[in-house]
Amino acid sequence: MTSPDRIQTLDIVRGVAVMGILLMNIVAFAMPSAAYYNPAAYGGAEGVDLGVWTTMFVAVDGKMRGLFSFLFGASLLLVADRAEAKGEDPGAVHYGRMGWLLLFGLAHLYLLWWGDILAHYALVGMIAFLFRDLPPHKLLILGLVCAGTGFVLLAITGADALTLYANAHGAGASADAVAGWMGYEKSFGTPPADYLANELAAHRGSYGDLLAWRWAHDKDSPLRTLLYVGPETLGYMLLGMAGLRSGMLTGIWTRARYAKWAAIGFGIGIPGYAALAALAIARDFDTRHVILSVLLLAAILRPPMIAGWAALIILLARPGGPLTARVGAAGRMAFSNYLGTSLICTTLFYGYGFGLYGTLGRAELYLVVIGVWALILLWSKPWLDRFAYGPLEWLWRSLARWKIQPFRNKRAIAT
Repeated sequence: MTSPDRIQTLDIVRGVAVMGILLMNIVAFAMPSAAYYNPAAYGGAEGVDLGVWTTMFVAVDGKMRGLFSFLFGASLLLVADRAEAKGEDPGAVHYGRMGWLLLFGLAHLYLLWWGDILAHYALVGMIAFLFRDLPPHKLLILGLVCAGTGFVLLAITGADALTLYANAHGAGASADAVAGWMGYEKSFGTPPADYLANELAAHRGSYGDLLAWRWAHDKDSPLRTLLYVGPETLGYMLLGMAGLRSGMLTGIWTRARYAKWAAIGFGIGIPGYAALAALAIARDFDTRHVILSVLLLAAILRPPMIAGWAALIILLARPGGPLTARVGAAGRMAFSNYLGTSLICTTLFYGYGFGLYGTLGRAELYLVVIGVWALILLWSKPWLDRFAYGPLEWLWRSLARWKIQPFRNKRAIAT
C-alpha cells in the first residue's frame, strides 16, 4: 500500500537507482579496488569480460550514483517541505536526519564495506539544504556550476597524475615521484603483484584482518571523497532539487517532453562514453588513459546521461503494473536495500563469509547481481504491505525525531 502523500515516480526512479548502483558496486565488493576503474587490474579485460566492462561503463558507470544523488536532493526538499507544513522546524528535522545518516554511513564504511556513500551524502546534504528556497532555474544554474567545479578538481588531479608520471619515469626520478605515481597505479592502473596479493589476503582472511586493511587504507575516506567528489555530488543534489521543483521528477511533464530529454541525454552520452571506452581499450588500459577517459572526461558526459536515465525511467514506468509496483517498493526502502545489499555481498565475498573474493570473473559477477535484484524485488513490496517503512527507514526516522514512529501499516492492522 502506497501512502497517499508519496510521489510514486520518485520511488520508481529511486528503486531503479538503488538496484542499478549494484551493477558497478558488485566489482567493488568482489575484486581488488583498482578493478572498479580498470578491468586490466583484475577480473578479465578481454572477451565477454571486456564486453561487460564496456557496457557497464557506457550505460551505468557514475549514472546510477548520479541518479541516486538527484533523488537524494529531491527527497531532502520533500522532507523539509512536509516538516514545515506540519509546523515543525525543517532545519532541525533535516540536520537531525543528516547527523544520524552520517553515523550510519561511518559504521557502514569502517565495519562493513569501504565503498560507503551514506556518510558522503550526509555531509553534502548538510550543505545542499542551505539552497532549498532557491527557484528551479537558480538551482539548475548552481547545480551545473558545482558539477563544473567538480570537473575542474578532477582536471587538477589528472594534471597532477601526468606530472607525477613524467617525473617518475624521467632520468634521476626521485623516490617521492615514484611513490606518488605508484599511488595512481594502485588506484587506477595495474597494482604491483605484492600489493594485490596483500589486498586479496586481507579480504579472504578474518574479520580482524579486513578491519586492519580498511583502517590502513580508508580511514580518511570521508574527507577525501568530500574534497574530490563533494562539488559534483552537491551539483547533482541541486539538480535533483530543481527536477522536483520543475515537475520533471514528479511525472507531470508530457510524454513528448520526457522522450525529448531521454533522446538528448542518451544522444550525447552514449556516443561520448563509447568513444572514451574505445580510447581506453586502444591504449590497453594504460593508467594515464584510464585517468583521462574513465575518471576525467566521463564527468562531462554524466549530467546529460543522468537526466536521460531519469526521463527514460519515468517514460517507461507503467502505473499500477506489477513490476513497477515492486520497483517502487524497492525505492521506498532504498536505505534498507542499500545496506542489505552490503550485508549480502560482503557475506558472499569476504573471508568471514563464503570467501568468494577475487574468485569470479567480471561477467560471472552479474549472476550475483541478478540474484540480489530478485531478493530486493521479492521482499520489498510484501514488507511494505505489512509495515509503514522499511526496517532501517523506520529506525532512521525514529532516531532523527527522537520518538518511536508507527511501524505497522494501518491497512495491515485493520485486516
